[in-house]
Amino acid sequence: MQVARSLDQPLTDRSVVLTIGRFDGVHLGHQQLITTAIDQAKKLGFVSAVLTWEPHPNSVIRPDQPLHLLTSLEERIELIGALNPDVLVVAPFTRETMATPAEAYMGQICHALPLRELWVGEDFAMGRGREGDIPRLMEIGTRLGYAVGTVRKVEVASGSVSSSRVRQLLLEGDVEGVQPLLGRAFSLQGLVVEGDKRGRTIGFPTANLAIDQMHVLPANGVYSSRVLHGSTWLPAVTNIGVRPTFAGLHRTVETHLLDWSGDLYGQTLRIAFLHRLRGEQKFNGIAELVAQIQRDADQARRLLASGE
Repeated sequence: MQVARSLDQPLTDRSVVLTIGRFDGVHLGHQQLITTAIDQAKKLGFVSAVLTWEPHPNSVIRPDQPLHLLTSLEERIELIGALNPDVLVVAPFTRETMATPAEAYMGQICHALPLRELWVGEDFAMGRGREGDIPRLMEIGTRLGYAVGTVRKVEVASGSVSSSRVRQLLLEGDVEGVQPLLGRAFSLQGLVVEGDKRGRTIGFPTANLAIDQMHVLPANGVYSSRVLHGSTWLPAVTNIGVRPTFAGLHRTVETHLLDWSGDLYGQTLRIAFLHRLRGEQKFNGIAELVAQIQRDADQARRLLASGE
């Protein structure tokens, strides 16, 4: 997959089938849209391309509102890359981009990519004031030489798939509920940094991950999880919260790898969240805390071993 960071120059001289979107989370709906464009390109013998923006447009459009991202740019690129489009364009989104009319922006795209088909979600809109809705993009396409196709929202048993729904479920701690929407377990990655090293003194050493503050975290609590260490997924218990037993003030993500020992400082780990074991609790002393952590570890082992 070729990754380009701008639309300033031609990226290919072959005809292109393109899809455009924010693609935060790369959930099942995003995956269907991207694979539709890829399949169309293969059928026609064209190049398949995906265009997304960085930073997330909402950070520019509504800078005063907090932004909760399901994926970092690195994670988004990795997840889109796994679907195997030929080209991924990570276009900059600025205040100038926000003010650009849809036809002018589509002109920039067509300058970089010889566009023949554009595939978007049925509620997609782009350009200044979101004036580039489906009918408008079709109208522009008659002049610029591309056709427009739409993909309906994906539905699962629990309802429609959307990034906002995934975020809401995570904020409720429902990591199992997001799996059918993502087609995988929710995960995040971060660099292992030094913590207060209290875990090792009570027999449960943890790796503390530095996570971007804009990244969505599941609700505070304890989760059974798997941690990607190198190329191996290892069973783990992960805690998110402020550690009220120790009067903590800052929210942390710390994971204990089950039946494993070693030095993880400075390494990047990915944590996949599989089950919520319990909410965050304050305990009456270290002994009570240690007993509960042991129960958490035992429950996690059972769940992970059974593949539930």
